[in-house]
Amino acid sequence: MRKTIVPFLSFCLMIFLTGCSSAPLNLEIAKDDVMNYYDSGKYDAELDNVVKHAESKFNSTQPGDSTVVIFDVDETILSSYDFEKELDFGYVTPLWDKFILEAKEPAIKQTKSLYDFLVKKGFKIIFLTGRKNDQYNATYNNLINDGFTKFDTLIVRQPPEYDLTALKYKTLQRTELTNRGYKIAGTVGDQYSDLDGPYHGIQVKIPNYLYIIK
Repeated sequence: MRKTIVPFLSFCLMIFLTGCSSAPLNLEIAKDDVMNYYDSGKYDAELDNVVKHAESKFNSTQPGDSTVVIFDVDETILSSYDFEKELDFGYVTPLWDKFILEAKEPAIKQTKSLYDFLVKKGFKIIFLTGRKNDQYNATYNNLINDGFTKFDTLIVRQPPEYDLTALKYKTLQRTELTNRGYKIAGTVGDQYSDLDGPYHGIQVKIPNYLYIIK
């Protein structure tokens, strides 16, 4: 899933946290800034506002039998923040894969609330993740254990899709879903690659200051 991740402290993240500068921010200071943002409640406050705005938009949409909202998984509805912090915000593929297979990622409470709101209104839910097919069962169990019990389907990457960029992969999947008769009312994701491209409906960008996936 993480092959196309831009390093955690991307230039854009540094601009967001520190403003324009002629020199990059010290790595340890940037990590501390990110931890402070998450741990102080500022991340939760930002996410509260994002979800409140999203619910207002979806509230004006009347779902039909084939109306669906597509959710990403990692850092959209499931949080790996504590795990990332334990790794000092590094990325080690075997450790990440082991973490996924444990199926213990906690739900992000705000997007769980948005999910509940949409299910109650009658929207179908599809989870579209960049995780691979051998992680399907763990991902499915993690969703169920965290209370995401009502959804139409969970889509993971199949072997021919492993080398696609996230943007290309998710665009192709949304196009296929549309061709199958789904009406996509919205997409919810922490990456712009979750949202960009055709057939996206209402776009809900979840904040993520840990990494970027293109």
